[in-house]
Amino acid sequence: MELMQSSVQMWATFAVIIAAIIFYALDHISMEITSLGTISVLLILFHFMPVYDVDGVNLLDLRSLLAGFADPALITILALLVIGQGMVQTGALETPAQIIVKHGITYPRMIILACLVSVMVISALLNNTPVVVIFIPIMITLMDKMDKSAGLILMPLSFVAILGGMTTLIGSSTNLLVAGAYKGQTSLEIGFFDFTVPGLFLAALGLIYVTIIAPLVLPKKLSTADEGALVITGKQFIVQLDLIEGNSLIGKKSVAGMFPDLPRMTVRLVQRGSKVYLPPFDDITFQENDCIILATTRANLTEKLSSDPSLLKGILSVPNMDNMENETKQDVSRGQQIAEVLVAPASRLDGRTLEQVGYHLQGGCTVLGIQRRSRMIRTSMHDTRLEAGDILLVVGISVQINALKTNKDVLLMEWSTQEVQVRSDSWKALGIFTGVVALAASGAVPIAIAATCGAFSMIAMGCLNIRQASRAVDRRIFLLIGAALAMGASLQATGGALYLAESMIQILEGSSVAITLSAFFLLIAILTNMLSNNATAVLFTPIAINIATKLGVDPMIFVTAVIFAANCSFATPMGYQTNLLVMGPGNYKFRDFMKVGVPLIIILWLGYSLFAPWYYGL
Repeated sequence: MELMQSSVQMWATFAVIIAAIIFYALDHISMEITSLGTISVLLILFHFMPVYDVDGVNLLDLRSLLAGFADPALITILALLVIGQGMVQTGALETPAQIIVKHGITYPRMIILACLVSVMVISALLNNTPVVVIFIPIMITLMDKMDKSAGLILMPLSFVAILGGMTTLIGSSTNLLVAGAYKGQTSLEIGFFDFTVPGLFLAALGLIYVTIIAPLVLPKKLSTADEGALVITGKQFIVQLDLIEGNSLIGKKSVAGMFPDLPRMTVRLVQRGSKVYLPPFDDITFQENDCIILATTRANLTEKLSSDPSLLKGILSVPNMDNMENETKQDVSRGQQIAEVLVAPASRLDGRTLEQVGYHLQGGCTVLGIQRRSRMIRTSMHDTRLEAGDILLVVGISVQINALKTNKDVLLMEWSTQEVQVRSDSWKALGIFTGVVALAASGAVPIAIAATCGAFSMIAMGCLNIRQASRAVDRRIFLLIGAALAMGASLQATGGALYLAESMIQILEGSSVAITLSAFFLLIAILTNMLSNNATAVLFTPIAINIATKLGVDPMIFVTAVIFAANCSFATPMGYQTNLLVMGPGNYKFRDFMKVGVPLIIILWLGYSLFAPWYYGL
């Protein structure tokens, strides 16, 4: 077979793509800069060396190279990230998570397996990054109950999320990008479940591997330093709640000397005017204007505030709205954050009581509780004099928390900043998510429309504010996909995709379609760990269509191979975002991903090489 004639533009495109792959893999320069640099080079290259078709139309003009930033697949991915953030922010999956931990104490091994299967199923319908974020603390808790390292399960958690994403059209951004590129090349659409059967086969193989073989290879123990880094302190804060009109605790009664509406919290005293009630609290009913002093951990308090935001009524300080940006104004109604600050040496707070400082710090944050490292505080917050080294639990909106960075009286522990979820909106988030999945699965509207409307609904219904939604949009994904689509367009327009297809066919000349498909799968599976699954998918979709056309088979056979192979991002931590999420908590090294990920890629490659010819009748 004679190869098509090459051109200077084609080889220049190859050079740009190879350089981009090297820079992405080395990671010495940020992904954003590499993406912008790649787009800039392509824009300059094809401005001075345009590519024309037979009718004299410029195939790679400015609009064509930048079209990726308006690609429906990219918009869909970003919208799904916003929807996933809404699910996390409202705690829509928190209740199932709590049930899992509760039963996991009794049956840890069965529950861990059930968790992995659940993550795989959920990842088929939801962006897998927020799913992994939710399940990381659950898995750490379960492994702690079994006295084993969390590293034995966190990498399998990431891998099953990726495997689950292989099974449906919206399971992974990779799948959507391939579908978008396929439609652009052929005007045909890929259905929601068009590749579910082979996807389930590969997912089953992967699940068997990560549950049986992977734990034998993964690190069994953590170093002492690393173990300490994973322990979340359970030390208690002394917290004061002032009950004003509208607080949900008003009218709640004590039962057997305790208050069921304050679970895992110890009420130390109830002050009603000049009268003080001490435990045991027999026949006490909370009334308006009561002051409650209780002892609890930060985790328990945050959990209570998430399910009952009205506890903050009368506690929060609202800054001057005239000096705030529009998106910050929305944070007042939701988006409250809890953080910990350390009273600094020589602080003006040292020796003063919270009553003297009005329970507010400079910038507007409200002090909820005090923790003293040396001993448990035995007095009320009114009478407690602050000392250098005390830890204060504060609540406020983002602008108030950020103001603490310039406060010389306290040191903000930035790692401790956490947004308070508003659980009352969880049913809205679940309804929106269910609607998006139903519309996408039924084909009633294109996925891009369903996802975009879902993202809008998350904000309009109050599940997210603009600031939270904008944080969900990852600029690295935006720029990476834009650059990848520009490279894909250049590869196609210059004839590079057809050249590679013909080269592969020539190398494998005389081989069966099955062998060509197997070699194609392996090539993509290797490159996806060096580049990225999204970029690899976009680059190889036109090549897959050209190879299938040359071989005279249905292009969908090779396109689905691109989907599965591009999702094989197991061998490097930067191969997929969920790998990066578990790397720290699991105390993994780069070589751990190589040791566990490479065998999994080989297993999936061999499994697909045997299953695909039978399934597609090759």
